Amino acid sequence: MPGALEGIRVIDFGQYIAGPMAAMLLGDQGADVIRVDPPGGPRWNPSGNATWNRNKRSIVLDLKTDEGRETARQLIAGADVVVENFRPGVMQRLGLGAAEMTAANPRLIYCSLPGFGSDDPRAQVRAWEGVLGAATGAYRAGAASKGQPVYTVIPYGSAYGAFLCAVTVAMALNARARSGVGQRVEIPLFDATFTVVGARGLLVNGKPEEEPDFNWSRQLPCKDGRWFMYVANNKKFEAFIKAIGMDKWRDAKLPAKELAQKFDEVMRTRTAKEWEDIVAEIGSEGVILHTSAEWLKHPQALESKIIADFEDPELGKFRGPGINSRLSLTSGSVRSPRPKTDAHRAEILKELAAAKPANTQAGGEVLRAALQGVKVVDLCIVLAGPTCGRTMAEFGADVIKIDSPHRDPVLRHNDINRGKRSVLIDLKTKEGLEIFWKLVDQADVVLQNFRSGIAEALGIGYEQVRARRPDIIYGSMNTFGHVGPYAGRPGHEQIGQAVSGMQVRYGSEKPATAPFAANDYGTGLMSCYGVALALLHKRRTGQGQFVDSALAYTATMLQSALLQDYPGKEWNEPHGQDAKGSGPLNRLYQAKDDWLFLAARPGELAACSELSDLAGATGAALEKSLEERLRSRSVAEWVTLLTKAGIGAHRLVPDLVELMTDPLVVARGLAVTRDHEGFGPITTTAPGVRLSGTPMVIGRPAAKPGTDIASVLAEIGMADQLERLIREGVVAVDGVKAGC
Repeated sequence: MPGALEGIRVIDFGQYIAGPMAAMLLGDQGADVIRVDPPGGPRWNPSGNATWNRNKRSIVLDLKTDEGRETARQLIAGADVVVENFRPGVMQRLGLGAAEMTAANPRLIYCSLPGFGSDDPRAQVRAWEGVLGAATGAYRAGAASKGQPVYTVIPYGSAYGAFLCAVTVAMALNARARSGVGQRVEIPLFDATFTVVGARGLLVNGKPEEEPDFNWSRQLPCKDGRWFMYVANNKKFEAFIKAIGMDKWRDAKLPAKELAQKFDEVMRTRTAKEWEDIVAEIGSEGVILHTSAEWLKHPQALESKIIADFEDPELGKFRGPGINSRLSLTSGSVRSPRPKTDAHRAEILKELAAAKPANTQAGGEVLRAALQGVKVVDLCIVLAGPTCGRTMAEFGADVIKIDSPHRDPVLRHNDINRGKRSVLIDLKTKEGLEIFWKLVDQADVVLQNFRSGIAEALGIGYEQVRARRPDIIYGSMNTFGHVGPYAGRPGHEQIGQAVSGMQVRYGSEKPATAPFAANDYGTGLMSCYGVALALLHKRRTGQGQFVDSALAYTATMLQSALLQDYPGKEWNEPHGQDAKGSGPLNRLYQAKDDWLFLAARPGELAACSELSDLAGATGAALEKSLEERLRSRSVAEWVTLLTKAGIGAHRLVPDLVELMTDPLVVARGLAVTRDHEGFGPITTTAPGVRLSGTPMVIGRPAAKPGTDIASVLAEIGMADQLERLIREGVVAVDGVKAGC
């Protein structure tokens, strides 16, 4: 069956990471993506382009010429979607800006992905990924870095800009199907990063959550010299520590340092593979810490097809990332490799010459929100799944969040359950399931993130729900996906990082957990993308379908700049807790008073009078000279001088408390402080996406778990049974806390 975006034309002006990746996500689901490059081809050509530019056609246009701009205008006039990631104002100066193009083509969805927003004082700063990382706390000091900032090659800003672009375009297409009109979208990459900051940035009464004295979830050394990631976040934790004798040391209340030493000693008695097998047999959570090169050969990666073999005109045969969001009827696919630059010029120009005027007639429903009227039953826990439901609520869906009255507390509730209605229902009771089925009868979407087989055991798996509601859209998220030898294993963020190489890269000799829960939040977004595509398909056909996303899929896409294995591949990207950048012109430097990130292209130092004498230097000599020179002035002075010279620079934001309380961040609505029952003021992140027609809304603060049971029961004709259901333990309104 054709992809969900079959018949949708996308014009991709993107360069570097965010724009190309966003357009790839659309192309993977069937869109006809026309990539527009400048003369000479892409401005940056890493191996990742073999992934990001698949499923596209290519034309070269010189937008500095009248002819190039006119061809671009014709392409946009016949398009459904435009993706561009220049600095604010660039496309407007070319006569190709969002306001002008959507006025000419009212059905157009025009998505801009600048580094900093058009209303941000830093709008004209060259927002290379390192600049964004410094600005958003991504390079704060790591646990093993001796207080020094740590650079990571994971492009959080660009990747999340791409994820949010794909989600938002799919939502805007749903809105257009009802209203008849498109809209303008701006997703600054700085703003997009707040989605991945998430609960790490949450403040209660202005303070972050305290770290525990001892964390059982940790990287552990094994007999064979390998490292093992153990996570203590599931019901089998107690069985595991009893099996290895650690319970006696815990119960003896050993100091944290001694308890850690005992744990290490026990784990050194077996190999990492032996521990992985033992943990799997018990049903607890743990995995060998792999490199990314090992992940490309891992049986789970290959059998789930998140890693597959491809052909490319430049790399030849290579192994790299597969399809992220999976849909059962409108499955995504890699239909064509990255094209040679300008390969499709003749056919694209021929199509333009034969094109009939696009239907620009508007008219239809007047919508306040893209998902207005859509109802969602959200059964998810922790982060990934609830993020999908929260995002749908922010796009206007009515989301009913079902938690168990026996799971206390509801983890991360104040972060991921805002904007939802909260109920506590025991689905292991007959009447609890009856309430669930009455809600499903009124719903468009069901979301769950149980391990494979758990929903089926409860009687609420996809096939069971579909038997009652053939048109249901059923979203399922887990750690490894639903295919492959690890499909039934439990896992959390740390497991996704460990198996895919993220932790080894960030920590090197001793693996370390990466700074954000990027796999959790990204999986929530990619599942939301799949659900939005399924809603679009259902609107056309009346068919529901199954949507599948996983932490391991997201971890692969986050590393898609690096995960191409081909003849001559060198795994030489920066790694470890001593990393400061990728080279002398792209790294963290210490100024007189603080740290900053400098990002420049070769030759650009000549534009800065204070550094122009270094323009001809390279390598270690340049790096040493810059280290010495940059210590001579304050960060503020250097950022002003470098920005004026057109060189990317930003002060390093050292921690997330500072980020979340920054007056500019607060003024732009990216950090919002509101009262929460039982807690007082809580500061959370907010959506970083702007739509001109159907804006996202943060939604009410997360209510106390169980708050909305009366109104929900009333909607399904059971209002008069509330007291009895509470008395019999089927539902609850008290007794479960909201976890931060």
